[in-house]
Amino acid sequence: MEKINIKFPDGSVREFDKGVTPYEVAKSISNRLADDALVAKVNGSMRDLSCKLESDSDLQLFTFDSNEGKETYWHSSSHLMAHAVLSLFPEAKFGVGPAIEGGFYYDIDINSQLTEEDLVKIENKMIEIAGQKNAFKRTELSKTDALKFFEKKGDQYKLEIISELDETATAISIYDEGDFTDLCTGPHISDAGRIKFVKLLTVSGSYWRGDEKKQRMQRIYGITFPKKKMLEDHLAFLEEAKKRDHRKLGKQLDLFSIHEEAGAGLIYWHPKGARVRNTIETFWRAAHLKNGYDILYSPHMGKSWLWQTSGHLSNYKDNMYAPMNIDEQEYFIKPMNCPFHILIYQSQLRSYRDLPLRWAELGTVYRYEKSGVLHGLLRVRGFTQDDAHIFCTQEQIEDEIIEVIRFSNYMWKSFGFESLKFYIATKPEKAVGDDAIWEKATNVLKLACEKESIPYEMDEGGGAFYGPKIDIKIKDALNREWQMSTIQFDFNLPERFGMTYIGEDGKEHRPYMVHRALLGSIERFFGVLIEHYGGAFPTWLAPLQVAIVPVSQVFMDYAKSVADQLKAADINVELDERNEKIGYKIRDWETKKVPYMLVVGEKEKEADAVSVRQHKLGDKGSVKVSEFIKQIKEEIDNKVNHN
Repeated sequence: MEKINIKFPDGSVREFDKGVTPYEVAKSISNRLADDALVAKVNGSMRDLSCKLESDSDLQLFTFDSNEGKETYWHSSSHLMAHAVLSLFPEAKFGVGPAIEGGFYYDIDINSQLTEEDLVKIENKMIEIAGQKNAFKRTELSKTDALKFFEKKGDQYKLEIISELDETATAISIYDEGDFTDLCTGPHISDAGRIKFVKLLTVSGSYWRGDEKKQRMQRIYGITFPKKKMLEDHLAFLEEAKKRDHRKLGKQLDLFSIHEEAGAGLIYWHPKGARVRNTIETFWRAAHLKNGYDILYSPHMGKSWLWQTSGHLSNYKDNMYAPMNIDEQEYFIKPMNCPFHILIYQSQLRSYRDLPLRWAELGTVYRYEKSGVLHGLLRVRGFTQDDAHIFCTQEQIEDEIIEVIRFSNYMWKSFGFESLKFYIATKPEKAVGDDAIWEKATNVLKLACEKESIPYEMDEGGGAFYGPKIDIKIKDALNREWQMSTIQFDFNLPERFGMTYIGEDGKEHRPYMVHRALLGSIERFFGVLIEHYGGAFPTWLAPLQVAIVPVSQVFMDYAKSVADQLKAADINVELDERNEKIGYKIRDWETKKVPYMLVVGEKEKEADAVSVRQHKLGDKGSVKVSEFIKQIKEEIDNKVNHN
């Protein structure tokens, strides 16, 4: 029997018979690994455990503990769910059913509106089918045969997908699981029996391919696990996440609203939300000035030549709003600030002595997002971008990126986020610029991370159309990852706009440009902040920092004098003037998540003091008014976080 060499991630190499499968390799290592392995990576490509290895290969095996394992498990679960749906609703037609972060979904075209009771029936049917332990079997077809197969099934959605594939593309794959067949590139787990514990979470409306002009469908979201404890823990997590939902808390705490009748994806900041925003922006400006940035303001729209020159009209037009005709000229509302910053750069001759220039703007931009993906503050159409552009020489670029990395760490830690994860995103399929320049720029980003001893992962093809980038993900209080900061290398816009500076040699040179957003958009950041703190902001960020609660109306004058002293110290305070019982008022203020309540009565009035209650922690005792002001000012100045 002909032999092949299999190389493992630790660098070791073992010899196997040609045609060995990843599952067989796993079993040769240990029965435990064979039982736990879900999917394999062969020479960089994700493959089924049943695939045959015909030549020397690099092999990596993944269990449910890995992202790759979870993705495969949940994608296979979406197929199992579709199988169950078809068993219960034979008329069902299927759109797409991917794994997503935290589970899976499938878009389904069905005659009836699905209910909670239907979800329970589908769950039970999934468990029943999983008990049959049907294998996921891959078959490859030509485009012609694939079209015939799905035409016979009457599945117009799969036919549409297949019809758009290149005639010369590699074979189209389908997967059988029992008597259910689906179009899929794979990979899948070995058999449906490995799917043990199931919970279908919600059903919502969706559109075919996310286009509201196309067929309306129903999207079922679900989650599965190989162990019961995993499912129980996840459902507890979802319950906590539900309590922290920024849309719910935004209404409960009167922070913001969205008015579909006036325009989808547009945010209305209420007074309390605006207070938090003002605190964020004030801190942002002070931090930028301290770190060598200057603040800019730019227009909200510009003529079409700007966006043509920048490349947005050829690479980003689907995300831009339609043009406006003004004075027989086409104007576009801005999706980004960068062309305007370039015009400011070009307003005068620049020298190498001027560089680097670090320019920051809280610039409001507008991007078209399909209505189906809009989501509270997290996915909007109009937002204020925490934006900056750095113009520098080739010799300065590495140091500038290192400084941005350091600044990012400082900003996130100031807001109470300690865990950051870095990704370097490379050239996407749709991009401008030569490969050699892309490679050089990507290497600069890698070197900057390495010099700061920051571990990073590669995001192949995830760069912007004009250059590679560093994406920074943060983890919140529920250990969820959020994509927030980005540091984008751009060697294209300086070329497109003909930007120059006069070098030490007296000649013109092209500056390097870095696009940089630390908090991302203020709207999205605020949504993440609400959920991270569950609406109970640290005192320095809280829209209302202190509530003064008199025991009865008799002590209202003293309560007002305390309030005046706090206001004079620039503390956000509200006096509760309601003629209600003290117990009711304390409970009510606790639901409003105000950091401190100051209860005042006879004893406090006589001692010029206040009885302090801290959110979640309760009674903290009595202190002089002046002492409380000193303590809370120190807490605000030091950005103390009690959560």
